[in-house]
Amino acid sequence: MSVLTAAVDQSVCAPLPVLGRDVTVPLVTGGEVTYAALDYAASAPALQRVWDDVAAYAPYYGSVHRGAGYLSQLSTDLFENARRTVAEFLGCRPADQVVFTRSTTDSLNLLARALPAGCQVFVFETEHHASLLPWRDAEVTFLDAPRTPRQAVETLERALADRAPHGPALVCVTGASNVTGELWPVRELAAAAHAHGARIVLDAAQLAPHHPVSVRELDVDWVAFSGHKLYAPFGSGVLAGRADWLTAADPYLAGGGASRKVTRREDGGVAVEWHESAARHEAGSPNVIGAYSIASACKALTEAGFDTLVARERQLIDTVRAGLAEVPEVRILSLFGDDAPRVGVISFVVEGWNSSHFAAALSAEYGIGVRDGLFCAHPLVRTLLGADPGTQGECGAPEAARGEKSLNAIRVSFGAGTPDEHVERFVRAVRELVRDGAKWRYRTEDGRCVPAV
Repeated sequence: MSVLTAAVDQSVCAPLPVLGRDVTVPLVTGGEVTYAALDYAASAPALQRVWDDVAAYAPYYGSVHRGAGYLSQLSTDLFENARRTVAEFLGCRPADQVVFTRSTTDSLNLLARALPAGCQVFVFETEHHASLLPWRDAEVTFLDAPRTPRQAVETLERALADRAPHGPALVCVTGASNVTGELWPVRELAAAAHAHGARIVLDAAQLAPHHPVSVRELDVDWVAFSGHKLYAPFGSGVLAGRADWLTAADPYLAGGGASRKVTRREDGGVAVEWHESAARHEAGSPNVIGAYSIASACKALTEAGFDTLVARERQLIDTVRAGLAEVPEVRILSLFGDDAPRVGVISFVVEGWNSSHFAAALSAEYGIGVRDGLFCAHPLVRTLLGADPGTQGECGAPEAARGEKSLNAIRVSFGAGTPDEHVERFVRAVRELVRDGAKWRYRTEDGRCVPAV
């Protein structure tokens, strides 16, 4: 049976309703088609449930924590209830803090600012830049890309065993790769970290939208994720976990909300007593709608049931992987091999094609949105492509790329809101483009491959 006719078992579950599911886009070849959003790893569409909840709250919007009026009190309750909802969603321990941030990147930079003096940081080269780059003021050990989950644990154990036997240490690891979609052995890595006196932070940006994440069960010290990958709007994120390093550190931002009491000193200066709660790192007027939207998404995913969502996504993954396997020119990128468990994130290259040209043709000729490039994980993609570390990444039109090695890849990603037709259209489009070539001419404009007009 062709993978295009092997439809997902509808008894598993239907796609969750998301914004934009009926949006149509023009094709360069004429006509319009319903847009197939297959770039969930960058930003997932907002759930309709989340948007409806935010719209219902919007007329009652008010500043939190410092107002006596009804709307301010209502907004404060909503904001703090959102914090409790997120804590429950993440399986936090009673003493853990939930800090609302702007994104995963913001969360990990906040934690980097809170590291105690002399802290050593251990991070695999396979990380997204959000978790690879924030540790500028620490002593950082970058670990080579492992080729099996077991090798990942062994690599970390050796590195931790070689470190100085005193002083604080932190391990940063992803839960699911934003390039390959492969799941990492988080619980085993956490055990290795703790056995050597280190702490661990989990970048769950790609994991939390697809699988349940429990701080308690995974035994991680912190977890970070973004709302815009969890079917909520842009501009909100979470850092949740142990309070001690966060409470001991200076506030991430200094200002109102973070300060508990401010007085003038006799010498004319200002003395500040900072909050010891999560508010310590939430200075300014917080993003109430962002926090509420994350909480709404957490509730929606929990009520839908992760067992059901995971089962359906596995079938979508099988459809895409089986379809790509039928095209000999396609090579799927992987660290851990074909049998590794993964989320709905798949990157690949096509022999004879520049990846930017291929992605542009998918968009312009089929109405399919994917991602091309190095996916803010440059060291990992270079490793997977077998590229020299200094090789320049490239985008370009076919006349500049035919016959040249393209140092970029194509990423297709999907999730709880993806209809069967979108992945089926994608597989069909890949097959047709490889077999027949693009129907349109393309050129490079501002570093992007676009249809020539």
